[in-house]
Amino acid sequence: MTTTLGTASAGPGEIDTGRLEVGETRDGSPIGLPVAVINGAKSGQTLYMQAASDGDELNGIGVIQRVVPRLDPAELSGTILIVGIVNYHAFQVAEHRNPIDDTKMNRAYPGNENGTSSERIAAATFDIATGADLVLDLHQGSTSRMIDEVRVRCGGRHRLHGECLELAKAFGCGYVLDQKGPDGQLARAGPDEGVPTVDPELGGSVGWDEESIRKGVDGVFNVLRHYDFLDGEPSLTTQTRARGFEQYGAPAGGLTSLEPELGSRVSAGDVLFEVTTPFGEPKAEVTADSTGILWRTRRLPQVATGEYVCSVATDIDEY
Repeated sequence: MTTTLGTASAGPGEIDTGRLEVGETRDGSPIGLPVAVINGAKSGQTLYMQAASDGDELNGIGVIQRVVPRLDPAELSGTILIVGIVNYHAFQVAEHRNPIDDTKMNRAYPGNENGTSSERIAAATFDIATGADLVLDLHQGSTSRMIDEVRVRCGGRHRLHGECLELAKAFGCGYVLDQKGPDGQLARAGPDEGVPTVDPELGGSVGWDEESIRKGVDGVFNVLRHYDFLDGEPSLTTQTRARGFEQYGAPAGGLTSLEPELGSRVSAGDVLFEVTTPFGEPKAEVTADSTGILWRTRRLPQVATGEYVCSVATDIDEY
């Protein structure tokens, strides 16, 4: 059976790329999101992937850019649907939020086909996602520094919680945040419609990072093997899971110096960071309240009083 997504159309054993129209720009030109259909020669499940729903999070695009040329539809069972760039307007200007309506796209799901620019794009992509069997919504830490992780956002009591955890383990970054997400996230809205959905956060900082992209590529192919899109044995390794966060702000303005490395284990009372003057004079020292893992930090050293500095993941176990 031929599968169509926007202007991309592929029969069994074929691949095609095209555009999905989701509105018009301010000069009346059509907005077309880049899409791909990889239709396997054999029947199977459908995987939906998307990237850059936050316009400055580029590692997911890097993953898709490297995954698609390696896929041979003749060897594939099932179908892979891809929207390569979701937040069209933000991507064009290298910003996080959609500048047309000042909205963070990953708070707009399930969307509204008659709503704002972000709501319309969210509705169009949510329609694709809810027609799939599995969803990977590729993100990164925007301008923060963070470890590579997969986020399960449906909450521990959700009927699809176990299936989302399985998908996160199959992706296999090594770290999983298992914490109910805010309203409007695709990884929260997708499971409500019966579709296991996870949110891989592939590193952080500006631009893209080859190591995080490599982990994302490996994760996608591991998912394809685990769910029988491709032949071969998946590598399912034990994941370190966190179910909470403690955030730390600066008690004084100045320059921060972090003590532990990103991803390090910390104990209550360990020094997390110091704030100094531009001349190195100590102003404040901040210690961890609980045992956990240094999960995320700000990228730039300068801070004002109360400004975010870092996050420690807590309630740690393995599965």
